[in-house]
Amino acid sequence: MTAGATIASMSRYAILGCGSVGHLVAEELSQQGKDVLIVDRDEGRVEALRDQDLNAIVADIRDEEILSELEDRDVILILSSDIDANQVAVANIRDYGGGQFIVARAVDPVSVDELAELGADNVINPSTVIAESALRALETGELEFKAEGLAEILVDAERVGILTGENPDADSIASAVAVSAIAAHLGADAEIGYLGDIGQQENRAFVNLLGIELNRLEDPATAYGDMDRVVLVATSLLKDGLDLDVDVIIDHDDPDLEIDVEFVDLRPNVSATSTILTKYVQEFDMNVSEETATALLYGIRSETIDFRRDTTPADLTAAAYLYPFANHDTLEQVESPSMSPETLDVLAEAITNREVQGSHLVSNAGYVRDQEVLAQSAKHLLDLEGITTTAVFGVGENTIYLAARSKDIRVDIGRVLEEAFSDTGEVWGHTNQSTVEIPLGIFTGIETTDENRDTLLDLTEEAVKRKLFEAMGVEVSNGSNGG
Repeated sequence: MTAGATIASMSRYAILGCGSVGHLVAEELSQQGKDVLIVDRDEGRVEALRDQDLNAIVADIRDEEILSELEDRDVILILSSDIDANQVAVANIRDYGGGQFIVARAVDPVSVDELAELGADNVINPSTVIAESALRALETGELEFKAEGLAEILVDAERVGILTGENPDADSIASAVAVSAIAAHLGADAEIGYLGDIGQQENRAFVNLLGIELNRLEDPATAYGDMDRVVLVATSLLKDGLDLDVDVIIDHDDPDLEIDVEFVDLRPNVSATSTILTKYVQEFDMNVSEETATALLYGIRSETIDFRRDTTPADLTAAAYLYPFANHDTLEQVESPSMSPETLDVLAEAITNREVQGSHLVSNAGYVRDQEVLAQSAKHLLDLEGITTTAVFGVGENTIYLAARSKDIRVDIGRVLEEAFSDTGEVWGHTNQSTVEIPLGIFTGIETTDENRDTLLDLTEEAVKRKLFEAMGVEVSNGSNGG
């Protein structure tokens, strides 16, 4: 084999059974200049193939006599519509000692397994192939339709307001960046706004390193009331009611609410809103900037915990598209921010106080000045061997702050915290990360004072742990620190 040649370019092929499927394959391979031998028992069909200058012989693919004709073939495609004949052909080739790569045609899931057991290297079911092709065509058509609808809404706008979720995560911020790029592509000026705070260290580094312009909004209705169009990239704001007319909603979370908005694209079958926006960027055939590509790739990686949780084929193909355009040095800086002394202290406290039940870890980090260090601690504790879900809580002022993370696909940590604390505190987040704020005296009914804060913390610690483990569905045994 010459340097640079591929196996595919050098392969010699045989097609056993040349009905409509085999004929199409034979024509395509011949057009590519491949050496193809066709075996079929229908004399008329073989004659017609020869008239097309194809190399074809008359034989029953079940006959052992044809095996000598196949010895010099590298790839054998067994494409008859007769499943019994296909199975005999596969068995004969393997019994003969043939080491060729065999592709065999099945008719149903049972025959797929049977052909694989007989020695076929790759088994195809035409019905499945057709269904998958139809679904891909449907997805492409639906995306084209939605892109046209989004363009119709934004194309005549001069000013577009883009609103992320409260205390926005990386996926929400990245999605807003992409919407801003799409708006600019369509000739509009866009502004990105958020409520609450940009919390985790990585998210602040993400915004700063990419130079993303974000505006903190106290009142969205006042800030965006005069915008031509308003786009929302996180449905979490709708759950508590949003006093603002919204024209577009795009999210990977379905809030199970009645939404009366002109354009809605909710896709819970993907794991990141950044994935959805990447598909729009592709559909609009935009020249994606390094900033947008880096933001979207980080949004997908953050939401899927670096492709370790709930990752779908759509997430992977979106990431593959973005990869060549992204700045990987910036991504490395974002994903490995420097750790503050307070974060180290809180992490050390959380490690010392951890209680482990199965693969679930809960810890009390004591008093904290910056609640965001709890999220950092929860993330780092998730790297402990055997741990898939973490929750770290601490006290600041008169409030219990709790941050949780999970890489267990069976655990929706947002729902877990909703179930445990929605009646006692405020919960934000989604499937793999979430936070809670709870008044310190809520479990005891005692008003918090400087004199009784330590006592209240001791009283509430067990209550918080118990409610967490119960909501996780974990049967609490004698506490363990996982050591």
